[in-house]
Amino acid sequence: MDDLFAPAPASTPAAQGVHVGIGGWTYAPWRGGMFYPPGLVQRRELEYASRQLTAIEINSTYYGTQKPAIYAGWRDATPEGFVFSAKAPKRITGARRLAGTGAQVEDFIAGIAALGDRLGPLAWQFEAGRTLDHDDFAAFLDLLPLQVDGHAQRHALEIRDPAFLDAGLVALARQRGMALVFTDSPDYPN
Repeated sequence: MDDLFAPAPASTPAAQGVHVGIGGWTYAPWRGGMFYPPGLVQRRELEYASRQLTAIEINSTYYGTQKPAIYAGWRDATPEGFVFSAKAPKRITGARRLAGTGAQVEDFIAGIAALGDRLGPLAWQFEAGRTLDHDDFAAFLDLLPLQVDGHAQRHALEIRDPAFLDAGLVALARQRGMALVFTDSPDYPN
């Protein structure tokens, strides 16, 4: 039987710059053979999943951040070359004045930096129905660090309101080298 926890070979797409992953890893329906092998204890699900895929998005950070020790534990449970993307907290992306969230951005980055070389792109999700001011948004983007602990930091912007998804936003993202998220959903703009 194969070692369930053996890292993927170096010839995988991740070694070539492409990561394939999932959003989260603790889902009860995935247990008992659906994705996780029967008998795998929950505390080892991240370890297992990180050896089947090359990336996982941390969705929980949208609702609240973890302590750096938790992020460090997640880092240590995953193999070399694996990456986490993470959603930025909605307390930041939902702020009335985005340019005023500098301290919150710094706190979030300081904590999640414990992922070390496993820290991948940060997703900044802006909900539908919120009014975004281009100048405020541009000032906010300037708050996002391009490096974290000596590693290049990538940012992905998910704009869920079609009224704000325009050429001006695309230009702001391009000027700063930030990605725009495109979803396969009838509920959000592409």
